[in-house]
Amino acid sequence: MYASTLITPDGPFSILVGAATDAAAPADGPAQEAVLAGGWTDDIDSLLALVHPTLRLDTGPGQVALPSSPDGMLAEAADAVRAYYDGDHGAPGRVPVRQASGPFRTHAWDVLREVKAGERLTYTEYATRAGRPAAVRAAAGACAMNAAALFVPCHRILRTDGTLGGFRYGLPIKESLLARETSFAK
Repeated sequence: MYASTLITPDGPFSILVGAATDAAAPADGPAQEAVLAGGWTDDIDSLLALVHPTLRLDTGPGQVALPSSPDGMLAEAADAVRAYYDGDHGAPGRVPVRQASGPFRTHAWDVLREVKAGERLTYTEYATRAGRPAAVRAAAGACAMNAAALFVPCHRILRTDGTLGGFRYGLPIKESLLARETSFAK
């Protein structure tokens, strides 16, 4: 598992990348790397804690490699974050992500990746788009448990009354992301 921290206009953003270690791992050939977690923090151990245990291997706090010069998937993910802040808001959505949970939550994360920059959904609309209109709390739970912020854009989901709701990294960052995407969407 590898990590890198970038400086963004919204503060430090760290990325955690690892290879498939679960049922998603290919039976033949090398394991495919993907983003396991990402967010506005420089605390790598706090990101590691968000990764599902089946995806962590035997990696514990303080055991994530911090290469001085990221390459491979880590470099691709870092480039996508930079591209996002340079105006290509679709860049993080083109980077492979791996998260593990139950069937609905896993599907709901896939649905989140289809919400385009500049688009806003309420939790109710998100639950409907995920195929379970009555599962509004479960849809909100998918946002709350999302370890790969920006790559899985939970910041685009709002309360039914249009207010921001919550965001793991604070409402000022959520507001900044939405404003950034709105200004480029016009």
